Amino acid sequence: MSQFRRIAGLVASPGLPLLAAGCRHSLAVAADGTVWAWGWNGEGQLGDGTPTDRWTPVQAWGMADVVAIAGGFSHTLALRHDGTVWAWGRNEGGQLGDGATTGRSTPVQVRGMADVAAIAGGAEHMIALRRDGTVWTWGGNVLGQLGDGTRDGRSAPVQVQGMADMVAIAGGDWHTLALRRDGTVWAWGWNNGQLGHGTTTDRWTPVRARGMADVVAIAGGGLHTLALRRDGTVWAWGWNNYGQLGDGTTTYRLTPVQARGMADVVAIAGVGCHSIALRCDGTVWAWGENTGVGGRFGETPTIRSTPVQVPGIADVAALAGGGAHTMALRRDGTVWAWGYNYDGQLGDGTRTTRSTPAQVQGLPGMGIPAHGSRGGSSATR
Repeated sequence: MSQFRRIAGLVASPGLPLLAAGCRHSLAVAADGTVWAWGWNGEGQLGDGTPTDRWTPVQAWGMADVVAIAGGFSHTLALRHDGTVWAWGRNEGGQLGDGATTGRSTPVQVRGMADVAAIAGGAEHMIALRRDGTVWTWGGNVLGQLGDGTRDGRSAPVQVQGMADMVAIAGGDWHTLALRRDGTVWAWGWNNGQLGHGTTTDRWTPVRARGMADVVAIAGGGLHTLALRRDGTVWAWGWNNYGQLGDGTTTYRLTPVQARGMADVVAIAGVGCHSIALRCDGTVWAWGENTGVGGRFGETPTIRSTPVQVPGIADVAALAGGGAHTMALRRDGTVWAWGYNYDGQLGDGTRTTRSTPAQVQGLPGMGIPAHGSRGGSSATR
């Protein structure tokens, strides 16, 4: 399966995520390969050697030559150009992958991970895709999200059973996703429909999502899953209590349904109980929960069961989302954020929740993906 597609004259390449977020912290990779972080830091997840929350970006210690970033609930993962993986923050469940369960406020290397092509994060587990097409996981596993056939937590990476020739990975809160080169989607872990195989049975090893073919990108939300097909349409399944599937209902779906009105999409992100899409014209669209966060989508707080355009942001190249906030990288290299800001996760120097995008302050120059990355929770080799 080709990893490039052309929409309206724009070549879309999956790329690697330059933006990412945890539940209440935010992350960015600058053009020089350094990592910057802001927001909640109670577990050391900003990587600056302190537990101090930051309302504007600070640099993670010792991180250079980084090409991708991922966030868990209160921990962070970075991929360096040499194929090694580094992590910091909370480690009670072994999610840092260093063979221990001691939290770290500065980066440590994940054991045994080399020649890695992509990384992704769940709430308490992490995922890596190696260049040989195999998938590796570590951290919490109480719901089978590591995919090794057990529910045993792992403090160092283990290989996911039966996964070969994979080209992309993504994490939901407690489920994991992988995209095979043939365009099929595979999932495992907790299952209230988010695995997409027609049941609500948890799976400790991968199962195929029904009816999904010709997929080029995947993303995981809290309890739902998103897929982007080559034709630019978006499909979703799982919980839909806030309309996060985008099909005009609040009916839970055990198999994929199409998000209404989404065409020419080049990137997706699924976070918490809402979903985000980037169209080839640089506009951002969102649907799902929009209550209690001052208008997470940049409008009057409400629930949206079909996509609406986020106002006040254009010419966007990449997206990412946290527990209740969203970020966008514009083609001019600036980063913008909106939603909850109680821990400074919007990076604008305040703790004021924003219903429309505000610019993150103090970031160095950002690199720009060829098209906009495939969402903070999906990466492709």
